[in-house]
Amino acid sequence: MAKREALADKIAIDMTPMIDCVFQLITFFMLTLKSVISEGDFDIRMPLGVSAGAAADDPVPPVQVKMTAGADGSLAGIKMNGTPVNDFEELRRKIMSLVGTGPGSTADKTEVELDCDYGLRYGNVVNAVTAVSGVPQPDGSTIDLIKKIKFSPLKRPR
Repeated sequence: MAKREALADKIAIDMTPMIDCVFQLITFFMLTLKSVISEGDFDIRMPLGVSAGAAADDPVPPVQVKMTAGADGSLAGIKMNGTPVNDFEELRRKIMSLVGTGPGSTADKTEVELDCDYGLRYGNVVNAVTAVSGVPQPDGSTIDLIKKIKFSPLKRPR
């Protein structure tokens, strides 16, 4: 009987198939789990009319700035809403008179669209963005003007 007792002690159970089965079950339940996210799910139906606060705020129409390029890429002309502008300083003054500065300014509601010729030098575009976005002060600070600046798509010359 000593031999039979010695053989019984040496029987090993292979756990690999059981672990494979457990991982397959975990994967199955993870993939079929449908979690319900109730946070942030507000079923609110707002009326289609305009609220009283929004009706009082008349947004300023977008400002169109067209910059044309000369044959060598230099700045040939600037137009703001179809009106010719001599230089970037005059452009800044016109923007300031349009939106104002300080309290009651419409600068945060106004948008500028820059329409630049394809061959225009990049420095002129930077100067235009600088002119419409703020007024530098002698102490190094800047009075903010328009922050919403977008560019019209470039049109390649044919």
